[in-house]
Amino acid sequence: MIEIKEVKTKKDMRLFASYPIKLYKDCPYYVPSLRSDELSTFNPKKNFSLAENDCKAFLAYKDGQLVGRIAGLINKTDNQITGKKMIRFSRFECIDDIEVFKALLGAVEKYGKENGMEIIHGPWGFNDTDREGMLTFGFDRRSTYATNYYYPYFCEHMQELGFSDESKWIERAFDFRGHDYNKIHSLAQRIYKRVEVVDVARTMSVKQILKRYGDKLFNTMNEAYAELDGYVPLEGKVIENVLSQFATIANLRYISILVDKDDDVAAFVIVLPSICNALIKSRGKLFPFGFLRVLRSIKKPKELEMALIGVKHKYKNTGIAAVLMSGVMKNIIEDGICNVESNPTLVHNYAIQSQMERLQGEVIKHRQTYTKEIGSLIKE
Repeated sequence: MIEIKEVKTKKDMRLFASYPIKLYKDCPYYVPSLRSDELSTFNPKKNFSLAENDCKAFLAYKDGQLVGRIAGLINKTDNQITGKKMIRFSRFECIDDIEVFKALLGAVEKYGKENGMEIIHGPWGFNDTDREGMLTFGFDRRSTYATNYYYPYFCEHMQELGFSDESKWIERAFDFRGHDYNKIHSLAQRIYKRVEVVDVARTMSVKQILKRYGDKLFNTMNEAYAELDGYVPLEGKVIENVLSQFATIANLRYISILVDKDDDVAAFVIVLPSICNALIKSRGKLFPFGFLRVLRSIKKPKELEMALIGVKHKYKNTGIAAVLMSGVMKNIIEDGICNVESNPTLVHNYAIQSQMERLQGEVIKHRQTYTKEIGSLIKE
């Protein structure tokens, strides 16, 4: 017998936050989220995205044993932008059992129907910096800090339950050691002079950059990402959540923020030290020893993740992307870092795909979201 229980108590939340560790305990490719982030998911004092989302979380029990979890998010802003009545499913993990899948997704469907929603889709997060997409290829590759691992049975059961394909992403791996850096650097220098930008990441601290250019950086990001699938503008206090996630693991050697003559952020790229191995060893916990492992990974990284890249519309087709990557690539090569992975990039985002192809990245993973009309999974 399968029982679905809504998460209401602190004990329920702890079970919800820790369940993926249980599910993937024997999987070498799974990278846990920070446990503190998971515990803060449904705390409005810590997760400011809750102001723009209605949400509920559910746990699944089979014969008294915890076998899965899921969250349902109604993103009001996204629904206003698209004009659709949609509920997102998120943080979806469960055992290989089609009936458990049906029960958990059915709980989200029911919650959506009660609130007038017509479509269920996911996995999506609160915003574009949250983990999204279900793995469909690359099951033998370790996840990144920003993505979820999924066993192959997940996408198989989604198809069995009548879900259709929605948004699709690919992820790439890079090794810059074979690149002709001098050629890229020469091109970047010519573009520097033509577009009149300076890289403040070379002269300012993270704290200084965020104080002076934090809002401008997110304005550029919102402009650059506005037309991407499922994108919700990052505004107000939500920015504080994003900044706390990225600022704590930022290393300026792998960041470029180009500011124009009007003191606006023209373009940026944020490549982060990978803290995956530290999180795996600490099972997502910072204390008592996880913090030191994470700190070592940030200061002297052996792997990197391409987290964010954005260019203001007026600087598109200027070659400014070469300027962004020039300084970052130089430091990556100097530091002897061989393993650089991109986080998911939309297949139909042709501008970013052309840039990735120029960097000669190998496609190593595919992921996607699924969608269907609400109704067939609901148990009355």
